[in-house]
Amino acid sequence: MIGRIRGRLVQKQAPVIVVEVSGVGYELQVPMTTLFQLPELDAEVSLVTHFVVREDAQLLYGFIDDRDRSLFRELIKVSGVGPKLALTILSGMDSQSFARCVQRDDISSLTALPGVGKKTAERLLIEMRDKLKACQAGADDESEQRSEASATPFTDIAADAEGALITLGYKPQEASRMVAAVNDDGADTSEELIRRALKSTVKA
Repeated sequence: MIGRIRGRLVQKQAPVIVVEVSGVGYELQVPMTTLFQLPELDAEVSLVTHFVVREDAQLLYGFIDDRDRSLFRELIKVSGVGPKLALTILSGMDSQSFARCVQRDDISSLTALPGVGKKTAERLLIEMRDKLKACQAGADDESEQRSEASATPFTDIAADAEGALITLGYKPQEASRMVAAVNDDGADTSEELIRRALKSTVKA
């Protein structure tokens, strides 16, 4: 099993990144909460990983720290929650925010995420309540890194953001509406626009 990867970040197209290690590029799927904290391209990056082997694919998921990976591993044990939905949940909220949802029985914040219906949200609240202590061990203050301004036109940034939201499970019309609602020409990158769109769907 691949438990950690360290190398040069050569591609970052939400929710997929590519890390080059000794000339080999490893493709990883990462939640937005991890993507927002990644360095610029060509910088060294180190991520903890979870490897999934299926009949039709071998998938590698990357996380900024052990807390998010632990939560991901617990989420996929819940009935009806696979890796894709777990990644969507962690894209909408980090491990600390998820813990607050569970502690408050906050179904509305969970059902605001694509693919999470009321029954799934209720199941998550029940099954995850006793598992969160391990996921939250050693919790630190949440840190976020904002990418430097790029030369990409804002229209392209908006299109990239919509594409990433669609990949996460939002319908095209919904993704377009979410991006338009936070599009004030103040975002420098698609990651920043995605972050704003996701935060607009989840209560703090």
